[in-house]
Amino acid sequence: MQKNYTIVNYLRSIALMYFTFTSWNMDAQSEPFNCDFNAYLFQYNDIYALDLASGSSYLVAENITPGNVNGVGYNSTDGFLWGYLSTPSSTIVRIGNDYSVEQYTIPDLPSGNKYVGDISTDGVYYFKAGGSSYYKVDINPESDTYLEYLGKFSLSQSLSIADWAFNAADNMLYTVEGKTNTLYKIDPETGIVKTLGVVPILEGLSYTFGAVYFDVDGNFYISANQTGSVYKIDQVQNISLGVIQSNIFAFGPAASSNDGARCPTAPVPQEDCLNGVDDDGDGLVDCDDPSCSGVAACPVIVTTSSANKGGLESNDRLANLISKRNYNRAKTNYVFDKLNAKKIVKSTFYGLSAKTDVNNIPLNTLVPLGVVGETSTIESSPSDLLDLTNASDIYSVDYLNGTENLGSLMVIKTDNKVYEHSKFICDRFLGAQLLSVSNIQLREKDFIKSIIKQPDGSLEFALTFSARVNTDENFTIESHWNIDAYASDTGYYNFQVWSNSVDDLLLLADEILNLLEVNSEISQYNGSTPPPVFVKSASYKNGEVLLNLVNNNNSKSINLEGGLKLTETSGTEVLGVTADIDGYLDSVALKTGTLFDLGFRISAGLGTTPDDLFVADAPWGLDDSAEETTVATYEVLPADGPYVGDGYPIERNIKLQGSTSNYLGVYRALNPRFTAVDLSDYNKISFEAKGTGSLDVQLIKGDGSIYKTTISLESEMDEYTLSDTDFKNDVDAGTDFSDIKVLSFNLVAENGYSEDKSMDLQNIDFHNREPGQAFVDTNLNKSVVYPNPMFESTSLYFYEENADSYQLNIYSLSGRLLGNHHMEGESIVGQNEIIIERKDLSPGLYLYKLQNSKEKTWSGRLLVR
Repeated sequence: MQKNYTIVNYLRSIALMYFTFTSWNMDAQSEPFNCDFNAYLFQYNDIYALDLASGSSYLVAENITPGNVNGVGYNSTDGFLWGYLSTPSSTIVRIGNDYSVEQYTIPDLPSGNKYVGDISTDGVYYFKAGGSSYYKVDINPESDTYLEYLGKFSLSQSLSIADWAFNAADNMLYTVEGKTNTLYKIDPETGIVKTLGVVPILEGLSYTFGAVYFDVDGNFYISANQTGSVYKIDQVQNISLGVIQSNIFAFGPAASSNDGARCPTAPVPQEDCLNGVDDDGDGLVDCDDPSCSGVAACPVIVTTSSANKGGLESNDRLANLISKRNYNRAKTNYVFDKLNAKKIVKSTFYGLSAKTDVNNIPLNTLVPLGVVGETSTIESSPSDLLDLTNASDIYSVDYLNGTENLGSLMVIKTDNKVYEHSKFICDRFLGAQLLSVSNIQLREKDFIKSIIKQPDGSLEFALTFSARVNTDENFTIESHWNIDAYASDTGYYNFQVWSNSVDDLLLLADEILNLLEVNSEISQYNGSTPPPVFVKSASYKNGEVLLNLVNNNNSKSINLEGGLKLTETSGTEVLGVTADIDGYLDSVALKTGTLFDLGFRISAGLGTTPDDLFVADAPWGLDDSAEETTVATYEVLPADGPYVGDGYPIERNIKLQGSTSNYLGVYRALNPRFTAVDLSDYNKISFEAKGTGSLDVQLIKGDGSIYKTTISLESEMDEYTLSDTDFKNDVDAGTDFSDIKVLSFNLVAENGYSEDKSMDLQNIDFHNREPGQAFVDTNLNKSVVYPNPMFESTSLYFYEENADSYQLNIYSLSGRLLGNHHMEGESIVGQNEIIIERKDLSPGLYLYKLQNSKEKTWSGRLLVR
């Protein structure tokens, strides 16, 4: 957006004739910040608001001045931010809470950029560049020397620093030197520099600390330009005898040029690492919060997952293939054996060109070795991905410290477009949480990093990027959140890197770039910004998709567009929904009705990067692997209605026809990851079925053991109920319903020659119902809409203890009552059904409210297609 500037020059007084004042956006008087809780991060001439507790940031103003702003500080005497302007020379600026700028040119100020700066509590601006010289300007509006240059001074030693900050607890300046990671205390009046020691959390690192901040307790926060990591040094005014308490605090945005400012008397929320509560409001509890790393019982290093587990989510083309891959691993209880995996040794040719065509670089030559202090590197390539994805070659390794994973790398070659599976989509589909998304810097170029919490509690710092092979045989490095942002019709070397340390992640990625450059020049870097609103976690259960959102830029609504499949074998239906959100953390529930999967894109505001996600129920799959087996019909069908029981439903129904001389069957995972689920609270499984001959019902447990029982199918639909005691293994030992990974139904040929087989299977659930118990939900507080989404009509189910009257109203998401959708009627004792007609409802999301005469209320959401 083009900005219009109004420039006004005037004389403040006879005493101040030597400076010039210029103001932008003077239509309204600028107001001060007045010590708000945000930290402010300046990058060139853009401003980001940074929440130190979460590390989240969002752009609040851009292009605020013609030149870059640096050396920024908060002025406690007027409540404004002040900084040093790169051009015109000898100019400082005052910034209000509307981000308008007032410019003051003071001819006596030294020329050249001053990138280190902060303001004392009595309103004196201290700033410097390199070396030992520093300068002062009075910016206390109550002072007789307001806006006067106070002179040049010298520190007792030269410091190579990028920022400093005043501690309101003792009014001393503090800084950390990037090369030595040494903490210094500076007396602003005398310039005497006192060495406090090396900051323990920074030992071994080599970063630039371009933005530093204080809170009211004297805790010192320093941000690393390259990674965006924010480190905390506890109460620096109390440090004595070189004892420095330090910790990682948050993961914020990286920047090649940045500076920080914050009111030093504002508190920063702190996480109590033992109470099970999100104390600082960043959505992370106890050990999930990086500020708890190494505190109390929280570990400093957590094992990451192996690259052998692969990295892919389902989609329309691959759903059945991926399901079979996971089913085969489940049947054989496949576990990657680290101890016997091939060890990768650094050869004398490491880092040397393979002297091959740039389109045919051996993937193992692009793997960093010896850069993260690993004790060994093992090959962990998941070769079974080659048959499932658009990869033409895959090579992966795990970096180990003993037997524990430090990190992993997948190198994937694709021939015509980028690799179609991203770790941050795949892992959320499989139950992981996306804790954070921000940029990281390599060679002063932005890449997108994410922090992922796996279901087993392990934390991973992840980075995905690709090297596009150009027609002139050099590389363009692409780093985007969305797959469709990558150029097509070209080959790629794709890299998915994850580590238990953001520092190791940076080292591995940088070495990958070095190894690429051995083969050809990197001519260009193309990157995208991270999504400001993203899905932290998503899940599907009983006809509802729940999205837990992180809202970094205070968006008020989201748009969701995607494709929904009711079953594994049905077509994709287009879905579009708009939903209101509020605050940093919010949840949105989509009442979809029973479904198999939903692939969608969430956007929040024009021009911002959207988030892409895929959620699904655990899949049904076809097992036709036996020899001399053919399939005539295989369909997965939607359920006839909503599940209203109190057990554990296995959603969707099966229709299967074929011939076999061995067996023909279907299987159903209990979890999208094909991991085990504990159903030991139940002791029965029921289903309705009809078909031909014998049906083996099998349970595959978490350890790969198989328990089964056999029933005879009839030509008419019948209900079957099996107890856990009916299932036996090969030695006739029983089991329970704990630790179930896969449930399978196999039609068995009994005579050794080809037989025609058929089966219809529906309404499966684990439960504890007694024989004859009604299949109805007696929860007085629950209502169910099915189907949801609605096409022409739908049914609303609810349960009443006593006969009564009711009123039903439909509302828009904004709360407007839709008068054409008001219904009244009489309810009966037990389960009730109200049929809702679509009438004039446009596609979208609506709210319903059902109330009886005693003002008991049921409510929920209704999706219309």
